[in-house]
Amino acid sequence: MSLSRRDFVNRSTAIGAGVLIAGSAEVLATAPGAIAAPAGGEAPAPETVEAARCATGYGELLPDPDGILALPRGFRYQIITYTGKTTLVTGESTPSNHDGTAAFQGKHGGTVLVNNHELRGARADWPHPVPLLEGHVYDPGAAGGCTVVEVRKGGKQVREWVGIAGTSTNCAGGATPWGTWLSGEETEDKAGKNGFTKDHGYIFEVDPHDQDANRDPKPVKAFGRYPHEAVVIDPQRGHAYLTEDAAGPNGLLYRWTPPAGFKHGKGKLRTLADDAGKLEAFKVFDSHGTFIDDLSRAVKIGTTYGVDWVNVPDRDAKTVSVRKQFKDGEVTRSRKLEGMWWGDGGFYFVASFARAESPVQHDGQVWFYNPARRTITLKVLLGVNTDVNGDHGNFDGPDNITVSPYGGLVIAEDGEGVQHLFGTTDDGRTFPIARNDLNIGTAEKPEFSEFTGVTFSEDGHTLFANIQEPGIMLAITGPWWRLNHRGGHGYDS
Repeated sequence: MSLSRRDFVNRSTAIGAGVLIAGSAEVLATAPGAIAAPAGGEAPAPETVEAARCATGYGELLPDPDGILALPRGFRYQIITYTGKTTLVTGESTPSNHDGTAAFQGKHGGTVLVNNHELRGARADWPHPVPLLEGHVYDPGAAGGCTVVEVRKGGKQVREWVGIAGTSTNCAGGATPWGTWLSGEETEDKAGKNGFTKDHGYIFEVDPHDQDANRDPKPVKAFGRYPHEAVVIDPQRGHAYLTEDAAGPNGLLYRWTPPAGFKHGKGKLRTLADDAGKLEAFKVFDSHGTFIDDLSRAVKIGTTYGVDWVNVPDRDAKTVSVRKQFKDGEVTRSRKLEGMWWGDGGFYFVASFARAESPVQHDGQVWFYNPARRTITLKVLLGVNTDVNGDHGNFDGPDNITVSPYGGLVIAEDGEGVQHLFGTTDDGRTFPIARNDLNIGTAEKPEFSEFTGVTFSEDGHTLFANIQEPGIMLAITGPWWRLNHRGGHGYDS
């Protein structure tokens, strides 16, 4: 059922002051301490942000003598997989370019993780591709896929094996309510390109506990073919929501509605016809019923929009990319729609940054979609980062995301300069959790890879995260319960 503009306007009025409706403002609100940024959207001075942060989070990050991961006092990490150093059960190296990850309950209090490997283009270009395990290959010309990693309680690796292989650019994805992983290909490459034998740009399901269930990988074509990022499943209504990381034009947020009588469960997605259900792209409008063409126009935390859904004409993009099938005014776009995570009765999703291709520039947004109200609300907004090499400037380029069992969100940074894992409070303040200290550049021109695959163990005691290059999976433990939600006292939010 579509939410009409009139319904949204009436509902917004009835809700009253509890929901802030805003379409424009002169400044961008920045996340650290929720301090308003000066005109132009630049972040506040680092010393101001440092003061605001000191009462929030876990404290200062301490440099790592081993040069891998800086953490607050009382926290420690273990390396689970490391490309070129750890091996699969079949003897090959752990594949490189770790990306989206989800954690599932393992044996004896342990954890089983499914880890994407974002390997784009020709297989020959990668020294450590996902091995072509017999019976688990979609396209032998592609380098990507997923591995499954079993760890004991506390984070010590037991073993790693191939879940699926022969897919391309496996970026984010999402866990299902029935205990499997949905891996998205962030590409639109067709058969004949890069040595591929099949079309790519699909979602694949991976079972972390049953390797036989992953034989003969079959794409879920009903979800559409486009540069997939993340996906979540509404456990009550059965809808799938999917983000697209693309530009020229900017990408879209999609909703897939299952066909009548379909019931989710292990193996059920394989049974779907390629055109099963309905795939739609979203279209949002403000409390006055005015269409919003791009999410970057929201410049204040608390901005809330109503959502409509528009049918996708050709979900398999046989001749035209899905996002290019819509004219201006038909759908709402956003640059770099990235991570998603289900929680609090809906899902959080990330718009990583906006530049010249968007109406307003920013360095990251996190939105929350409420399926019951059919609204999205801006929860976190990062002003343009002017201090990319420190812990106390704005964070920028949020990517993978998870809901913390201790409140708020944990986000993997994929921005400029130094890279962090950072947390957010429920009211949009941010704080550092970890810093990547592994320099893969030179002393003169340092370079730090992005964080990916942030996810908590089922018991909440361990935070798993990846450094994408060269490919390192980490288990972080410590006093997570000590999170200080204070901060920002004396500042406008």
